[in-house]
Amino acid sequence: MFAANKAALLGLVLGVLIALLTIFGPLIYPTDPFEMVGAPMSPPGEDLLLGTDYLGRDILAGIVHGARTTVLVGFSATSFTVVIGIIIGVLAGFYGGWVENLLMRVTEFFQVLPGLLLAMVLVALFSPSLPTIIFAIGVVSWPPVARLTRAEFLKIKQREFVLAERAIGAGNWSIMWKIILPNSLPPLIVAATLGVGVAILFEAALSFLGLGDPNTYSWGYMIGASRDFIWETWWAVTFPGVAIFLTVLSISLIGDGLNDAFNPKLRLL
Repeated sequence: MFAANKAALLGLVLGVLIALLTIFGPLIYPTDPFEMVGAPMSPPGEDLLLGTDYLGRDILAGIVHGARTTVLVGFSATSFTVVIGIIIGVLAGFYGGWVENLLMRVTEFFQVLPGLLLAMVLVALFSPSLPTIIFAIGVVSWPPVARLTRAEFLKIKQREFVLAERAIGAGNWSIMWKIILPNSLPPLIVAATLGVGVAILFEAALSFLGLGDPNTYSWGYMIGASRDFIWETWWAVTFPGVAIFLTVLSISLIGDGLNDAFNPKLRLL
């Protein structure tokens, strides 16, 4: 099913190229992105392929070296999101009753809060560092994962194979984490895949608003640093913006392909 989805294959190719850029890019193009290598606001040309920003820093070096930070934030924040969401969703969906009511009220409280605004407050309260940004994105992004996990547990915990495990004496811990959770993973994998793209956009938005880590180079930081000079140096904003667009697009296409591959109704067609 995944191979039959041409859009998903395109996303996979883009994802592989971005992964290669992240891993090998700084080795092939070792120019320091913070170093001023040319005249400020130099347009793209032969000497500097993508031009320079308002300080004379190489845009291409920023794209190459910023990929690691952007991808790191995306995957780290999504991992944090998935861990919180799964723990809360598992407990709420398995135990039900007052446990479910309490955890779902907490989930709804976080879900109705403006995500970007809450992330801005958290980053502003603490130092705008990379761990703080990852923590803030994870805190505002876990409710959908929790609700999805709870829904899967409510659907699966009454299945015959779960009742059979309970009949032979399996404990709650074993049933939750070894029986039900593995059977709930397909939609959670799709949600986690799409969550990486959301986390990358969150980091870009925070950096654009001046709440990024000033000591690390990311695509969002590049856009935020040049936002006041967008008309004079359009390339300093456009190229990192295109990089973010292609990364999020590839992740979305891969997530769509995984959704088709894991959907049992589509496999029956």
